[in-house]
Amino acid sequence: MKAVILAAGKGIRFKPFSLTKPKPMIPIGGKPLLEWILIRLREAGVNEVLIVTHYLEDLIREYFRDGEKLGIKIEYSRQEALKGTADAFALMEPFSHDEEFIGLYGDCYLSERTIETVMRNHEEGSATLTILEMDDPSNYGVVKLRGDVVTGIVEKPGICNLDVVTGIVEKPGIGESASHYANVGLYIFPPEIFRWIRDTKPSKRGEYEITDSIELMVKNDSTVRAVKITDDMWIDVGLPWNLLDANMRALTSMKSVVEGEVEEGAHLSGMVKVERGSRIRSGAYIEGPVFIGKDCDIGPNCYIRPHTSIGAKVRIGNACEIKNSIIMDGTNISHLSYIGDSVIGERCNLGAGTITANLRFDKKTVKVEIEGRILDSKKGKLGAFIGDEAQTGVNVSIMPGVKIGYKSWIAPGVTVYGSVPENTFLKTS
Repeated sequence: MKAVILAAGKGIRFKPFSLTKPKPMIPIGGKPLLEWILIRLREAGVNEVLIVTHYLEDLIREYFRDGEKLGIKIEYSRQEALKGTADAFALMEPFSHDEEFIGLYGDCYLSERTIETVMRNHEEGSATLTILEMDDPSNYGVVKLRGDVVTGIVEKPGICNLDVVTGIVEKPGIGESASHYANVGLYIFPPEIFRWIRDTKPSKRGEYEITDSIELMVKNDSTVRAVKITDDMWIDVGLPWNLLDANMRALTSMKSVVEGEVEEGAHLSGMVKVERGSRIRSGAYIEGPVFIGKDCDIGPNCYIRPHTSIGAKVRIGNACEIKNSIIMDGTNISHLSYIGDSVIGERCNLGAGTITANLRFDKKTVKVEIEGRILDSKKGKLGAFIGDEAQTGVNVSIMPGVKIGYKSWIAPGVTVYGSVPENTFLKTS
């Protein structure tokens, strides 16, 4: 079976990171999100994939090329205008050769068994979508099912009940959900889906939605079935803090491999992967799961705590502590710094004594500004989101949930309370 991955969007809610890379290319566990999806498809037996691109598409094409290094054949199709998911899936028609295919979005993390589970429960000739039960699925397409599916029992992990879909409510308001089952955006489509895509009308947003195409199938008596998965099988990476959840899940699926140099006096425990060319200096204490990329310089006398992913050519200085964070390629974190529950972009330079606060005094969950709106991360601990090539001077403190934009500079001694736009120099008055 072939697959198509949608990776064309601009990822507006993912600023500052989406200013310099497509959202599916943001790394978790040492690999871009999109690479993890391709690996999961390969593990499920898929050997041909079409990637739909648009925004900063050259970064995707240059990284994956023809897929030979991953052991999977990759082709590309450009979505000329971002006119919605149905319009993007339509690009699969000449590639599918009138056969069934898998369709999925490029901004999620899937466990090892997710795709295999959906394929195993798919019935040939019908369409299959994947659902997840949530307390509040209002941020997703909500699936209505015929019958009392809540009483279904999953006897073994990954073995799911099949039920007939009777309709989809695309992103209802809070409290308006028709059911507690969310559409997670993993499908198996028969060739007839292209007929319904051609009949799909624009939504209120002016886009052609694949959920509307599925509604047409249902209304015209085509069979659409749902496979229910559990929340350990899928993570939506729709907002910046979701990267930390996906990173944690990716790291727990890895195995310990040490290819770099570990000096005497350094201590590694748990699952720790150190790629070639990296040096772990004496006194470093690393608790896995942790990923350390190629050509890094770690320590001496630093503490790397669980669920940390460090990209290639990163320098972590003396007496630093890094916890549950993503540090991207080429970043330098100077001595006496603390980075907790944070995402740090590429080629950043954080001065000595840079501190990311990650806990509010009032113990409330951390709020983050996203495109002019204040959103609740629902996380008790959350640090900073620092864009590529940002710099901080010595003794900078960054409050919980703050975003610092691409190529922004923070002067020494500043406490950062609010988000900083790109290309900004922030100093005390």
